[in-house]
Amino acid sequence: MMAEHDIAFTAPHWAATDAGLAILRAGGTATEAMVTAAAVISVVYPHMNSIGGDGFWLVHEAGADTPVAIDACGRAPADVQRYTTLQSIEPRGGDACITGAGTVAGWQAALARDVYATRPLSELLSPAIRYAEDGIEVTASMVKAIKKVLAEDHVPESFIRLYAPNNSPLKEGQIFRNPALAQTFKTLAANGLDDFYRGSVAEKISTTLAAVGSPISPADLSRTEAGIVQPLQLKLSVGTGFNLPAPTQGVHSLQILGQVDRLKHTAKTDADWVHLIVEATKQSFADRPFILADPDHVPVGYHQALADETLDKKAAGIDMQNAEPWPFTPEHGDTVWMGARDSQGQLVSFIQSIYWEFGAAVVIEDAGFVWNNRGISFSLDDDDINGIGPGKKPRHTLNPAMALMNDGSRLSYGTMGGEGQPQTQAALFSRFVWQQQSLASAIAQGRWLLGRTWGDNSNDLKVEADLAASVGDDLTARGHQWQTVPAVNEMMGHAGAIWDDGREVIAATDPRSDGKAIVEK
Repeated sequence: MMAEHDIAFTAPHWAATDAGLAILRAGGTATEAMVTAAAVISVVYPHMNSIGGDGFWLVHEAGADTPVAIDACGRAPADVQRYTTLQSIEPRGGDACITGAGTVAGWQAALARDVYATRPLSELLSPAIRYAEDGIEVTASMVKAIKKVLAEDHVPESFIRLYAPNNSPLKEGQIFRNPALAQTFKTLAANGLDDFYRGSVAEKISTTLAAVGSPISPADLSRTEAGIVQPLQLKLSVGTGFNLPAPTQGVHSLQILGQVDRLKHTAKTDADWVHLIVEATKQSFADRPFILADPDHVPVGYHQALADETLDKKAAGIDMQNAEPWPFTPEHGDTVWMGARDSQGQLVSFIQSIYWEFGAAVVIEDAGFVWNNRGISFSLDDDDINGIGPGKKPRHTLNPAMALMNDGSRLSYGTMGGEGQPQTQAALFSRFVWQQQSLASAIAQGRWLLGRTWGDNSNDLKVEADLAASVGDDLTARGHQWQTVPAVNEMMGHAGAIWDDGREVIAATDPRSDGKAIVEK
């Protein structure tokens, strides 16, 4: 049975999957479906993403040699002088609102380049409007994030008014309505997405940001744009892997895969695979402070990171019997990844984020969404390549992935989870492609995390209990410093994937999320 006209969608929240699938069923493109789902998930998963954040795209047209990459990352404002006198940046509040929000510009760029995208914004944004008006059921994940923000020292009043009205935090199962966000989407549907940067929505954003002391001016906001960029690519034994270039950590995701590809023949057991990917992660992440930054500020080492000589050297540094010691500075990351395939074979890998849970926790007044705090990942050290500067993009954890196989098969995949993203991508890819597991199993099986991700502050190796039961003793014998965490743990991220081999389309989502994956003929 050929699968050329199958449609598929996967997202970490069922409402986004349903909304995206409805567009696909009506004959919409994968890009149109993704914009619809991106709007919906900003309503139903507001702790993980927002239209006040960033986004990145990989879009592959059936038969094309490479996917199209879209960088929708916000920049620092023209004036960042105030930060030169600070020793640190508060993670919440006005000072944390350092960079623009590129995700809506990314929707705009994606729709503009898709010649088959003809549906009006009123149709694409209608589901998000409906969920914001009628209300959503508050998830356990959302409650956990709200409580975490409220426990901090400095919580913006606008956050408390929306998510803990009358000092009563939202509860799991409660119906939460956001009429202000519904009106924002109605305005964008009527006036166009550009209104976010240069219209009435922009005025609300600028008024709020000025009131909380953010350095982002109306002129900075109006300069926000998304760009079509050259995707990173790496030739593997089974095909070619693609990811986003700097400022994203896509280079590290591909670098880990490149090392694993070179040493996969040495992996005979589950413990071998875990050890191999963990050690490849260490080899790659050790370079991150020195090579990853704004694309205009990366050094020569970044451009050589995927060269055969570099990958050979890093792979040679991996001892399959002994773990390297690992102290490093971990990074947060709250994100949603989603995938789509339309009836004409367009395949999308998409990611959208506000950095920490609820970003800066500054709610844009009368607009119903939070602003990102991605800019706090800038360094305040003038000598750091990721140092803050006018118009710079911050180092980014986001990186949607895709692979085009030698036999013509395609894989769209990704995850949320800060620096867990490259590790989970490598686990998913290795299990499905090299270990021949099912796509669902590759995602659902016990995972691990070196470093820090959503809701966690430690930087050691964490292993889910179900996996630890079978590989823990072996990891200890190899010298890993690790701890057990509960199985099916949200800190491991919300992964998903779509596989298309021309005969069959398979979609899968993560049991760690509230997601759903659907394929229809």
